[in-house]
Amino acid sequence: MIFESHAHYDDEAFDGDRDALLRSFKENGIDVVINVGASLKSCVSTLELTKQYSFVYGAIGVHPSETGELNEDNFRWLKDCCASEKVVAVGEIGLDYHYDEPEPAVQKKWFERQLGLAKDVGLPVIIHSREAAKDTLDILKYADAGNLGGVIHCYSYSRETAREYLDMDFYFGIGGVITFSNAKKLKEAVEYIPLNKILLETDSPYLAPEPNRGKRNSSLNIPYIAKEIAAIKGVDYEEVLEVTHDNAERLFHINK
Repeated sequence: MIFESHAHYDDEAFDGDRDALLRSFKENGIDVVINVGASLKSCVSTLELTKQYSFVYGAIGVHPSETGELNEDNFRWLKDCCASEKVVAVGEIGLDYHYDEPEPAVQKKWFERQLGLAKDVGLPVIIHSREAAKDTLDILKYADAGNLGGVIHCYSYSRETAREYLDMDFYFGIGGVITFSNAKKLKEAVEYIPLNKILLETDSPYLAPEPNRGKRNSSLNIPYIAKEIAAIKGVDYEEVLEVTHDNAERLFHINK
């Protein structure tokens, strides 16, 4: 069975066929999905999906690019949401310096606050880090985030940076980019990272793997990701599915 550790099925890209798609997962071997909040609005819709589908669990958090909408009132609301029965993580949270807004100081403030929230509610974290390797590491180390537990979503940094995260006992979310021919650095990192620290993810509807690159992504594409990981690491495809499923259950405290 397949554990999808990071998707956004509340996204408008799925408005036309969301229910049919999600209900097709069981027959395609997908038995758990983590739907990940990225804004206040998507946290609301994530909670709705967890109520509607028994196999969907939620992460509550605000993506760095959306942190400009945070204030003390809605931050308290986020904390209340974390008490929901099927919320299993705080995320996705972190830093994204690809765009200029919001400014890094704002992103850092709410990254640190959401790490504190995770500590308060006793949940692991889902980390988004784009073009912000040093600052992300520095903040996670300062927050002693290794004791929280978590995953670096859509891992995109080097083997050397991976060592730093392994030292903190973090997991690594590996998605469709691993199938891209120009993903040499990521392939080297995946070869190095132990299989028992890897989670399968899609970031649906984004980052579809080859041969569906450029199309809407979904968890149905995970086999392409798992087969590429199996080839890189020289193990069986079924072993990749089994070990990554166990990894995700362990991190998110879900027993299937």
